[in-house]
Amino acid sequence: MHVFRLLDDQKPMTRKEYNSCVENHADGLYRFILKNIRDVEKARDIVQETFTKVWQKVNDVSFEKSKSYLYTTAYHTMIDTIRKEERVIRLEEHHRNQETAFNSFSDLREVLDEALKLLPEIQRSVVLLRDYEGYAYNEIGEITGLSEAQVKVYIFRARTALKNYIQKLELVMEDR
Repeated sequence: MHVFRLLDDQKPMTRKEYNSCVENHADGLYRFILKNIRDVEKARDIVQETFTKVWQKVNDVSFEKSKSYLYTTAYHTMIDTIRKEERVIRLEEHHRNQETAFNSFSDLREVLDEALKLLPEIQRSVVLLRDYEGYAYNEIGEITGLSEAQVKVYIFRARTALKNYIQKLELVMEDR
């Protein structure tokens, strides 16, 4: 995990800057968490816990680094939550339900959302940060603690898995 420390020329966030940080980033942070865990209440709890953690470290974080610190903290809080609950999607269950699930989808976005659920948590997170939230590779690296090269590899693997998932569904539909 990245350690954010103030440099000599940086000042800690003021209360006003913290409030501005909350106003500017709460919605994006919530969307990021919700896309990953698919539970409104848990997403709200994680966002609230994240802002609490940031407030506790307000004297250690500059306003300029607050967005990166927020997403890093939220990411790690989310991962901790997922691990505590040991949420695992079983591949056999997925295959049994694959055709039925596809029938209930009304558009490609729902198919993608379903496919995202099947990705390992790190791949899902980096794809969401890149493709849904618009972060640069280096920013994703700061948030997740990965190198830029690792981020690119995970994004490539995730996109390949998403593509394969959609192609398999298309084959199932053609066989009908």
